[in-house]
Amino acid sequence: MAGAKRRKKSAVWRKIHALRCEDIKLWCVRRLPILKWAPSYNLKENLIPDTVSGMMLAVQQVPQGLAFAVLSSVHPVFGLYGSLFPVIIYAVFGMGRHVATGTFALTSLISANAVERLVSPASNNFTTSNNSGVLGLSEFEMQRIGVAAAVSFLGGIIQVAMFVLHLGSATFLLTEPVISAMTTGAATHVVTSQVKYLLGMKMPYISGPLGFFYIYAYIFENIKSVQLEALLLSLVSLVVLVLVKELNEKFKRKIKVVLPIDLILIIATSIGCYCADMEYTYGLAVVGHIPEGIPAPKAPSMNILSEVVTEAFGVALVGYVASLALAQGSAKQFKYSVDDNQELLAHGLSNVIPSFFFCIPSAAAMGRTALLYSTGAKTQVACLISCILILVVIYAIGPMLYWLPMCVLASIIVVGLKGMLMQFRDLKKYWNVDKIDWSIWVSTYVFTVCFAANVGLLYGVVCTIVIVIFRFQRAKTLSLKNMKEVECKFKTEADCESFQQVKIVSVNNPLVFLNAKKFHHDLIRIIQKDSASSQPHDDLNKCEQNTLLNPVSNGNCHGELSLQPCPNERCALILDCSGLTFFDYTGVSVLLQIYMDFKNRSIDVLLAHCKASLVKAMQYSGNLGSENPIFFESVSSAIGAIHLNRNFSKLSDHSEA
Repeated sequence: MAGAKRRKKSAVWRKIHALRCEDIKLWCVRRLPILKWAPSYNLKENLIPDTVSGMMLAVQQVPQGLAFAVLSSVHPVFGLYGSLFPVIIYAVFGMGRHVATGTFALTSLISANAVERLVSPASNNFTTSNNSGVLGLSEFEMQRIGVAAAVSFLGGIIQVAMFVLHLGSATFLLTEPVISAMTTGAATHVVTSQVKYLLGMKMPYISGPLGFFYIYAYIFENIKSVQLEALLLSLVSLVVLVLVKELNEKFKRKIKVVLPIDLILIIATSIGCYCADMEYTYGLAVVGHIPEGIPAPKAPSMNILSEVVTEAFGVALVGYVASLALAQGSAKQFKYSVDDNQELLAHGLSNVIPSFFFCIPSAAAMGRTALLYSTGAKTQVACLISCILILVVIYAIGPMLYWLPMCVLASIIVVGLKGMLMQFRDLKKYWNVDKIDWSIWVSTYVFTVCFAANVGLLYGVVCTIVIVIFRFQRAKTLSLKNMKEVECKFKTEADCESFQQVKIVSVNNPLVFLNAKKFHHDLIRIIQKDSASSQPHDDLNKCEQNTLLNPVSNGNCHGELSLQPCPNERCALILDCSGLTFFDYTGVSVLLQIYMDFKNRSIDVLLAHCKASLVKAMQYSGNLGSENPIFFESVSSAIGAIHLNRNFSKLSDHSEA
């Protein structure tokens, strides 16, 4: 027994000694993406756009931080901390170069449930005079941020655990309709939570199942208690914000710097509230005292972790889903890659570490990320520059925000959610492409509104899995056609060499979100192979599980698996869609992406045996922009079209000569 232990121990030591410096370096670069892009940072080209973007981001981060802290039922100053520490952590561990992390409306709303449940105003035994000794805030406020920090800590631990278990790859279950419906429903909840500030009403905190409807029932029952001054200021703020943001969006190409209307509105209303003494004259609710500086770090309340498990799971899942969608979108737009699993680690640490600095749960926000796009940010340096400006606000400017009206903050929150609320327009798209996706969107939205964001997300995932399994069971499989029958129609000596540049891929599976990414990967991998002889037989069999590549040649198959560059003839790829029995929005998006990618490489893509529904969905979803037809009734007709186009091109060349 002792000998076995010694052998096991020596084997472990051999593995440790076998680790080379290169392996450790590669691991560090993989887990700390900043080590990859920071050494190659181009100061001359990137510093100026990153600085401008960072300044604009800070202008937006400050009001959103204050607003989302109020949404999370904690003191506004903690929103400033939540706009600082998570940004720094994500810049080190995150892979999204244009992702703006920080306070987030949906995670703030989820954590507010725990705060109001565990430290409600009705049950607290403290008064505002009970000073905690931290930042001059009351013990009641510190208890509240303690609960929010505990939610952030546990939510981050869950995300890190998901990273360790490599659950980032499971995000394929989170389809676009489910994410869109969940975020839209959660945005509806956030807007509802701000109605009391917009109307200047004092009302108890209402949450739980059907809480959305109870809130509006309470408002209509107490409609006489609406404060007209707050309502008027809210309406003016909403109109100004929407109007100026629309003008910024319309003329963003003509003006170099957009008008920071959020900051201007905060300054103007704060000065107006101070001069008119609205807090005492009209009883208008204001932000109040904003303490200076950052307190010493403190561990979250570990004794309440078991009581915030539900909210922590909601923060972990909802925050990660929304953030990953933005990271993948930015990676696709600016042509770089994002590791789903690494994003789990980045967002997990962005919640765990800042929780020791009195931060509320964080995630990436759509509005701030879009701002980085529009202002030309290049890297996460823009976010780090915004942190410097936020530090200036925390140590110098914060106390000046005492007179900021709460209804103005609420207006900033509501207008900031415009992008999420506008996702209602996706319903038309889903209806035209796949009515089942449309029904999933509607039902997920209803569940989110009636219950909560995490419940709606869970329902959407389960519903999607059940429907796909049901559709896969009903899917009909088709046998692959004999390509020699096609080849015999074009068997002249001159054509054989030409048609070496034509490849036919037969799709023999439905194309949905479950296999869309693998289909795209397999297709690119097969096309890029040099020859069948250089590919192991086992790998070819694996690829043929989803796609089968058949070269058109002179009566025999030489096994060419790549479209060799041809100076005289355009390469062509024919997708035989006879086996594509059904599809969804994700599948159509992948087909469109394949078409555009190959078109940019001067490769013609033709689709044969397409169903009318597929043709309609592709024409509706994207601008194909092709002069020649791309949809054909059969593979033979597609090859005939290629043959005809090439003969016409040769004839044109001879006539010009």
